[in-house]
Amino acid sequence: MEIKYLGHSAFEFNTNGKKILIDPFLVLVPNYNLNNIYDIFVTHAHGDHLGSAVEISQKTGAPITAIYELANYCTKKGAKTADIGLGSWRDCSWGRAIAVPAFHSSSTPDGIYGGCPCGFVFEIEGQTLYHAGDTCLNSEMKVIGEIYQPDIVMLPIGGKYTMDIEHAVIAAELLGASEVIPMHYNTFDAISVDISDFERQIREIGKIPRILKIEE
Repeated sequence: MEIKYLGHSAFEFNTNGKKILIDPFLVLVPNYNLNNIYDIFVTHAHGDHLGSAVEISQKTGAPITAIYELANYCTKKGAKTADIGLGSWRDCSWGRAIAVPAFHSSSTPDGIYGGCPCGFVFEIEGQTLYHAGDTCLNSEMKVIGEIYQPDIVMLPIGGKYTMDIEHAVIAAELLGASEVIPMHYNTFDAISVDISDFERQIREIGKIPRILKIEE
């Protein structure tokens, strides 16, 4: 399995040629190849996470997995969807994923309530990955760490609207994962950080920081 960073909070997981997109806000990869997309997961309705999900679903037929209200919104926009609730697994041809709590807000670019925000835990090729979505530090991360035991976690670090570096380091300890990928930083001025500070603090707690460049 390969993990590719597409900027902001967007990722591609590639497993045996099947591509899974998470939060496809693709402004930093305008020429992204839409071939072989099997599934799209969206953590909440804000435009920098919903991104191009509807258009990609329309073009590829890949379903958007999202919380009920957001899935309904995407359906009305012409996308194929798979609605989900917190604590609910979705079985797929490549593995499975479960929606877990995130603490944030959620409304569509046109102001419609998007349901509760969430993160996703993925089980793919014997590995467990946790994409936190937009969230503050919270005690649910201890539960996620204990129950799902993620190998790799993707955490927001930009502050202002989500956790900052200090809280992301605590989250990494609660989650217990050996590798931490930062996201949701340096896209806009409001979430600018010194990424070397994140790298240093993650190494100090004995974990591996995976700082990915765009399309790496």
